[in-house]
Amino acid sequence: MADVYSGQLVKLQPSDASDTPIEVPIEVANMSVTIKNMLEDLGSSSDVPIPLHNVTQKILNKVVEYCKHACEHPTPKTEDKKDDKKSDDISPWDKEFCNVDQATLFELILAANYLDIKPLLDLTCKTVANMIKGKTPEEIRKTFNIKNDFTPEEEEKVRKENEWCEER
Repeated sequence: MADVYSGQLVKLQPSDASDTPIEVPIEVANMSVTIKNMLEDLGSSSDVPIPLHNVTQKILNKVVEYCKHACEHPTPKTEDKKDDKKSDDISPWDKEFCNVDQATLFELILAANYLDIKPLLDLTCKTVANMIKGKTPEEIRKTFNIKNDFTPEEEEKVRKENEWCEER
């Protein structure tokens, strides 16, 4: 499916590799609203690498992998806004893509947010939502290594205030 690319390349400079920019097709780079705006500001003839101060090379490579896949295999747009909130509609490729350690997953969320790549941000957040779904607060704390800083009295008070949302 290489015919989706025009041949024009853009250089992206990750935060931790100042001497080796990554070249990507402009269509891939334009999936990021942030990069698209930078390109418009620089002008199309610029050969200057676009600095991405908040994205490491490892994460940028994953982001580029996702964007290339999205360009080559576009998902049909739905008008139904309810689909945006569903977390069980992740494709097998997307599921495999997000099958990474927690630190990488959270870095991908930060990169998708910084680069303003909504489909990637939605995907990574749905993945985290699925990690939480159906778990007790204690299980969630264990999954994400979160220390419980409530006293037993505070925890009981919060449980009482929110018992309306508990499944029974």
